[in-house]
Amino acid sequence: MPIFSLPGEYGIGTLGKSAYAFVDWLESAGMKVWQVLPLLPTSYGDSPYQSYASDALNYYFIDFDALIEDGLLMEDEVKSVVWSDDVRRVDYGRQYFYKAELLKKAFARFDRETQAWKDFLSDGFYYDFALFKTLKKYFGDRAWSEWDEPYRNAKESVISAFAQEHAEDILFWQFTQFLFLKQWNALKSYANERGISIMGDMPIYVAYDSLETWKYRKELFMLGRDGEPSLKAGVPPDAFCDDGQFWGNPIYDWKKHKKTGYKWWKERIAYALKLFDVVRIDHFRGFDRFWAIPADAETAKEGEWMKGPSHKLFEGMLQENIVAEDLGIIDDSVRAMLKKTGFPGMKVLMFAFDGDEKNEHLPSEYKKNCVAYTGTHDNEPLADYFSSMPDAQRATFERALEKQCLLADVPYIVETVDDECQSVIELLFSTVANTVIIPMHDVLAYGAEARINAPSTVTGGNWTFRYTEKDFKRRKAAWLKSLCERYER
Repeated sequence: MPIFSLPGEYGIGTLGKSAYAFVDWLESAGMKVWQVLPLLPTSYGDSPYQSYASDALNYYFIDFDALIEDGLLMEDEVKSVVWSDDVRRVDYGRQYFYKAELLKKAFARFDRETQAWKDFLSDGFYYDFALFKTLKKYFGDRAWSEWDEPYRNAKESVISAFAQEHAEDILFWQFTQFLFLKQWNALKSYANERGISIMGDMPIYVAYDSLETWKYRKELFMLGRDGEPSLKAGVPPDAFCDDGQFWGNPIYDWKKHKKTGYKWWKERIAYALKLFDVVRIDHFRGFDRFWAIPADAETAKEGEWMKGPSHKLFEGMLQENIVAEDLGIIDDSVRAMLKKTGFPGMKVLMFAFDGDEKNEHLPSEYKKNCVAYTGTHDNEPLADYFSSMPDAQRATFERALEKQCLLADVPYIVETVDDECQSVIELLFSTVANTVIIPMHDVLAYGAEARINAPSTVTGGNWTFRYTEKDFKRRKAAWLKSLCERYER
């Protein structure tokens, strides 16, 4: 359940009462893990996997009701804004235009003499992010590569003078992070007290237009003298896209990372593990070998595999706190890396039915150390997966699925789409997988309208779907709890 998908009256899910209500629903359902998408601030395209800062927090998720209670905002100030024309969709344009302006009013009323605020500033939390965000605003939200030369190249004397002149703006953007952390830590404590861990999600790459490529381009990335990349990230053709996926992120210079003992990466993961109980690292296979695409290529097909740091980056990290997203093209080298780290990988039921009876995504083939999913945020909802199949393919699929249910002694019912979704979910609960994660849209058997993201597209409602309070049905919670009891989860 992404934070943005939670119900609420301010156009986007927040860390407020709906998040707490969702935790209560999870507890009533016997759930032990809530997985969220990255909490990073979003830019053009609205993807949390293309953020302009690798560890900043999305101020869109800050809850206004808490600020009203604290006297930092007036109720009419936030409720006079029409946040969305559709309760089912986030309107990111309105978030962009109105959210920061209201938070600036809250900052003007904020008591800057509190010890918590002073400690936050003295520790330097999010100063670099706030400086970068202030610079972006100063240059009309253009990419750093389009800024005036001394700013683009982070000339120390120029940046220092800019920071002094714009100190109040920098403080404001630090304030957004301060508020987020306060609200997030309270929500996480509430969940933990009810036996629910929160699993975060860490993108492997950062966006080209990001704090990291602006400030650390020479230390972290394979970029030319002009700061422009000759190679960009993506993946070759796979189950999601026939042409592959051309993400466009800059490529890491792993030789330079190795010289520092992978310091930046280890600090990044350590901080993520302070925010979350468990962290899923996206595109884990990219640490073994990564797909590098010429910057001027037309499609991702034109890329080539290059060698990454493999398991050495992860030496000394706790196995139980990290999940490896090991999807895509997986070979023996990736499997060896995963085995050496000890991290659990992922199994996705939608990838299981290609006719191969030894397909590792088939429930009967699972090993214990894995996390099993019906689908991920990039897959279509189960209900849409079922309903959009051609008749011939569906007959083959149903036979294979029925066989899996028989092997697991799970009832296989196909009278309705909801029945079919429930059969699949129960099948996953019955497996040896350490953990089973079910997207909320599959719990509710919602169709194509509830899809979170369609890879390699930038239109069509990606990252916008929201639930309403009426969606969190008690009978669904009771059913999930019965599965937990039946399969001792």
